[in-house]
Amino acid sequence: MTLSELVVALMQKIEAKIRRQISRCLRQKMQLGATRVKKRRYVLSLFKDKIIESLKSVLPIALIVLALSFTIVPLPAGDMILFVMGVVCLVVGMSLFTAGAEMSMQPLGSKIGSVTAGSGKIWLIAFVSFIIGIIVTISEPDLQILATQVGEGIDPTLLILTVSVGVGVFLLIAVLRIILGWNLKYLMIGFYAVAFILSFFLPEGFKTLAFDSGGVTTGPMTVPFIMSIGAGVSAAKTSADNRDDSFGITGLCSIGPIISVLVLGIVMGVEGGSYIPSVMTPIADTREGIVQYAEGFAKYAPEVLAALLPIAVFALIFQIMTRAFTKQQVIRLTVGIVYVFVGLAIFLTGANVGFVPTGTAIGYSLAGYFNGIPLIPISMLLGYFIVKAEPSVYVLNKLVESMSAGAIKGKTTGLGLSIGVAAALGLAAVRIITGLDIMWILIPGYAIALALSFFVPKIFVGISFDSGGVASGTMMSAFVLPLCMGACDALGGNVMTDAFGCVALVAMAPIISIQICGFVYRLKSERRVRRFVSASETFIDYGYESGEQKRTYVLKAKKEDGDK
Repeated sequence: MTLSELVVALMQKIEAKIRRQISRCLRQKMQLGATRVKKRRYVLSLFKDKIIESLKSVLPIALIVLALSFTIVPLPAGDMILFVMGVVCLVVGMSLFTAGAEMSMQPLGSKIGSVTAGSGKIWLIAFVSFIIGIIVTISEPDLQILATQVGEGIDPTLLILTVSVGVGVFLLIAVLRIILGWNLKYLMIGFYAVAFILSFFLPEGFKTLAFDSGGVTTGPMTVPFIMSIGAGVSAAKTSADNRDDSFGITGLCSIGPIISVLVLGIVMGVEGGSYIPSVMTPIADTREGIVQYAEGFAKYAPEVLAALLPIAVFALIFQIMTRAFTKQQVIRLTVGIVYVFVGLAIFLTGANVGFVPTGTAIGYSLAGYFNGIPLIPISMLLGYFIVKAEPSVYVLNKLVESMSAGAIKGKTTGLGLSIGVAAALGLAAVRIITGLDIMWILIPGYAIALALSFFVPKIFVGISFDSGGVASGTMMSAFVLPLCMGACDALGGNVMTDAFGCVALVAMAPIISIQICGFVYRLKSERRVRRFVSASETFIDYGYESGEQKRTYVLKAKKEDGDK
């Protein structure tokens, strides 16, 4: 081979190698582009779903307010402008907030739960659960809205910190329950007994605030995080009943604020807050409305940043110590926390500038008709539609349907929740008009709920107590509670004793209704076993803690087939 031929062959090899390299780079670029497109589509799909969920949650209230404004409760044009702008803020804010929570809070909570549980060190699990419960609850929007409505007499910061400590302690207890296998219903009986005993040492105004704090604490920030921790701890547990034990963590965390606020009242001798009505600042045009919302955002954004900062710092320390997340996951968590910050700031602005004053104004107007009697049916109507619109309620209904193997339909539990919450708000309106002590409702109600826990499948006990936190959602504290407060103030009642407590009643109603569904499921499952189980079939019954009852059913079926 001549020198020129050798050079040509070498050049051809180099050229082929360059072409392969270029082709490889192009494929990688195309794959990267496709990945980016998929990520873009995922983000767009995520926001689309969250906007739809937020619209379903907010629009029923908006339509009811619109109907009332055209009939018995006319609103000034400026107030209606602020309310409509509040609707937009709540939809956008809630969409960003829930999308960010799904991207950051849920995976972070699940990873923390699985990593700490996998360590096998109970003291570490307890400590981390306690810290997480405190820092997550501080940023809970429902709690912040409640704290701003208490008025003088109780420092909002002190109330928020007290509630947060209560959640931290009971999240610790809830996680230990999963690990050590403690029975949920006995814990519930014991802690609610403690709460009711403590309540007798305090004035009625503080009791209602304490029980309301348990309902508002388990909101859109706290629930995804603590349920993710529960799922992570349950996944690390190897026992057969870990699926059942993952439920009930939210229900236990709802008791913590009640007891902690009651203890605060006893220790400090607090008599209760004083009500300061929230009224809208009159505006002449949309420009003034935009200015009000801009000022509101400037006010609440630093508060939200201060509330989220501990979560971000804890996540950073956790990542440095465990390296649990990849680089891409860290970026996703960071973006999610940014979404949570922006969404929560917008949400609080819309709630406090638009919704709370509107609810107060409507309550004042309704109280002027027939001594407030129209408040009862309108409150029940609000309760029926608000709980149907809660996205978490939809998830809960699907969960009950899947866990019961279709024996209890999601529509059935949804109807039970709607009826229960409507009845609860109807009772709340009766209390506003008559001044009935809330303990005459709460004590029998929880006695029924706790008694039912002995007659329903184990899994329904956990789901029912979790559903109390789900039902007492954002719209309860942002609209329904201000409406009750305005009506009570107009009727000359004591807002702290008669209006507060409506969230507590809403949190109690689903515990009873879901357990009734569980009792119906148990009856259906027993009938289904007797009718359809043959000698060659098995039946999965969620109503029993072991396979003993299932084996008994199979043996009975064999015997019955033999007799036939």
